[in-house]
Amino acid sequence: MSISPPSVPARLLGSVPLAGAMPLVDDGAFESRAGGARRALLFRGADLEVHHLDELFAGERAPRAVFPLPWPGWTRGRASLSPDGSFAVFSGQRAVRAVGADGATLWEYRHACWGPLLGHPHTGDEQEVCAGFEHGSCRVSDDGRFVWAHVAVADEEYDEAWAVLDARDGREVARLPLDDGAAAGSHHLSHPDGVRMGLCVGMGQDGILLYWGRLDGGKVTAWDLNDTADRILLDVHPAHEGFLTVEHYGADLRLHALDGTALAEREERGEEVPWDCAGGFVDAGTVMACTGHECDEDDEGVRHWLLDARTLEVRGSVAYPSHPGEGPARPLGDGTWLTYDEEGGALHRWSAAEG
Repeated sequence: MSISPPSVPARLLGSVPLAGAMPLVDDGAFESRAGGARRALLFRGADLEVHHLDELFAGERAPRAVFPLPWPGWTRGRASLSPDGSFAVFSGQRAVRAVGADGATLWEYRHACWGPLLGHPHTGDEQEVCAGFEHGSCRVSDDGRFVWAHVAVADEEYDEAWAVLDARDGREVARLPLDDGAAAGSHHLSHPDGVRMGLCVGMGQDGILLYWGRLDGGKVTAWDLNDTADRILLDVHPAHEGFLTVEHYGADLRLHALDGTALAEREERGEEVPWDCAGGFVDAGTVMACTGHECDEDDEGVRHWLLDARTLEVRGSVAYPSHPGEGPARPLGDGTWLTYDEEGGALHRWSAAEG
């Protein structure tokens, strides 16, 4: 049955010319901290630019900080910024490296190569990029003390691990073997409690692995949520009540308790249009989800939907007044969300219009 909810008018709060900023809304190039600023992390040539979102929309176009990339030829992996902005951590093909704003290497944690060809040789050049698109990811904890990193491992018993590193020197504090790993890529997501960390590992057509973990002394205590059947981690509830996932191929959205229990579910929108792999919490009471961006057969094009954050009942389809949402949306948790106009090179910030 088709869903025909009312339209929800959107109000444009601001627009910023920012070329190449699509990753802010569709590729995780956006980092927020519990009680801290929302920061945009943009790769520009051989640099990582850091912008504070509120400053950006207030007219400050210059980046707050610029970090030189440790491996300019490596275009995959993820980066994360320390809470105080003093250093960035990069997930490379054969190492995790912390870099200061002056470009100095603070520390490096070496690991096995993400390249898919087993036993392939390396020239010794640290800038060498091996074949393959596989990559890991990393995230600095909200207290700035640790770096969580998904890494490749040269071990007969397992090929990947979730490592916790001391943010001061890169020393391994704890490690969780990931026995079923065959990653194409991954991403981390901090829980708002500042203690737990989420890890979502994509394995291409082989599915998704999903974990929550915390550091207890020198050990990682993890919740293996892979009986939830190929679910992509989208966002965490601002009030610590649960997390949001989408099924690998968009069949449904689900709200979960931290132990993985499904609290609410919304199947794909009418006429078998799947949910996209974009969305999250607009605020504590509202979820935004998208359709059409990843579906060539959707005659309606891209649409953004507002849903109740407890029941996932659809409240309405967002109606944009002038700058249409032609791509994915990035909810910010404060009642606003971002879209990006690729043709015009502009980042837009929205809220639902009152009344």
